[in-house]
Amino acid sequence: MTLSRSALIVFAAIALSACAKQYIRGANDPSIDNPALSTGLDKDDIQRMLAEDMNNLRASSVMQMWQNHRGQDTVAIFPFQNETSEHIESQLQTVLSEAETYLVESGAVTVISRERQNQMIAEVEGTRHAAFNPAHVAQYGRQLGAKYMITGKVQAADERTEGLRRVQYFFYMQVIEVETSAIRWQHKAYITKAVK
Repeated sequence: MTLSRSALIVFAAIALSACAKQYIRGANDPSIDNPALSTGLDKDDIQRMLAEDMNNLRASSVMQMWQNHRGQDTVAIFPFQNETSEHIESQLQTVLSEAETYLVESGAVTVISRERQNQMIAEVEGTRHAAFNPAHVAQYGRQLGAKYMITGKVQAADERTEGLRRVQYFFYMQVIEVETSAIRWQHKAYITKAVK
C-alpha cells in the first residue's frame, strides 16, 4: 500500500506540529507560574516578599504619620541593594515600581519621580562615578527635596549538603528620614527555596 504525495505531506505536517513548541500564557494556564524552576528568585517570590513588607508598612506608625500630614511629606524611592549572587536587578526594579505605585495610590505622601534619580546621582557623584552609592543616600534625598526615602536590600544564605541545596532570601525595606538618617520603619520578609 503506497501513500499518495499529498497524504505524506499531511502526515508530515501533523508529525511536525506534534513536535513543535507550544507557547502558553500564564493567564490561560496559571499552573505554569506555580512550580519553582530554580533556587533563584522569581516573580512569585518577589511578590510575596513585597506584599509582606508593604502590608507591614501600611500598619506602621510612619504611615499613620504620613496620612495625618495628608500628602505634605515627600518620599523618594531609591534602588535596593542586591547582596546575593543572583542576577535579580530587573526584579528589584519591579519592586521599586510596585512600591512607588502603592505610595502614589495611597495619597499619603508626595512621591518624587525615580526618573530624576540618575541625573541627581550624577550630580552628587560626579559624571566620572555616576553610580548609586548607598553611603550617599542622605545627599541624594536632599538633592531631590525628599523628607523621607524608601530603600532596602536583598541578602541570601546558601547551604548545601550532599543531596540538598537550600537558599534563604531576606528582603529588607526601610524608611529613612533624610535630615537625621534615622530609620523610621524597617521590615524583613523572607522565603526559602530548595532543590533536592
